[in-house]
Amino acid sequence: MARFPTSIENLIQEFKKLPGIGEKTAERFVFHLLGRGHQAPIQLADALYALDRSIRACSECRSVSESDPCRICRDPSRRSDEVCVVADQQGLSAIERTGAYRGKYFVLGGLLSPIEGVTPETLGIEALDARLRGGSVRELLLAVNPTIEGEATMNYLSRRYGASVPRLTRLARGLPRGADLEYADEVTLSDALTGRREMKTP
Repeated sequence: MARFPTSIENLIQEFKKLPGIGEKTAERFVFHLLGRGHQAPIQLADALYALDRSIRACSECRSVSESDPCRICRDPSRRSDEVCVVADQQGLSAIERTGAYRGKYFVLGGLLSPIEGVTPETLGIEALDARLRGGSVRELLLAVNPTIEGEATMNYLSRRYGASVPRLTRLARGLPRGADLEYADEVTLSDALTGRREMKTP
């Protein structure tokens, strides 16, 4: 027997489909909306409808946008000879927040995982092939999380494009600022040693 009216139960189930949202959190969301008055659910529904109607994938980089090409792809100040490959929109946003990268992007939409059925074909690697065709891209930066899937994806891309792109790079890895050597794992410490840089003397 349902604990709540059907409309409430249905919305709880929809919220539970979001990542990291369990039963209790979904219930809090629903009752928070109800507690904000009649307009709150309508405003949420309007925002979701507008999202569905206005958001599309950029035909050049595959990021989400309200225009095609997206703001970054049509920005003449961005370097078109540098392409940063990210797994998803969150990765793109994280790099953009730094303000340190002025090239363009390509969003994979996931990472290789044969167990879960994610293959180069399902990621749409052919679209990246087309982006790199012609030789105008001088650097391909692989900027994905160094997980098992991320490493597999970077290894695949490096084999696929290593001979055709003049510069193939990945994000530097190593010790974060303020870290203690004694608590660093072997992989992190090894990466820090491999990626060590020369210090400038004062």
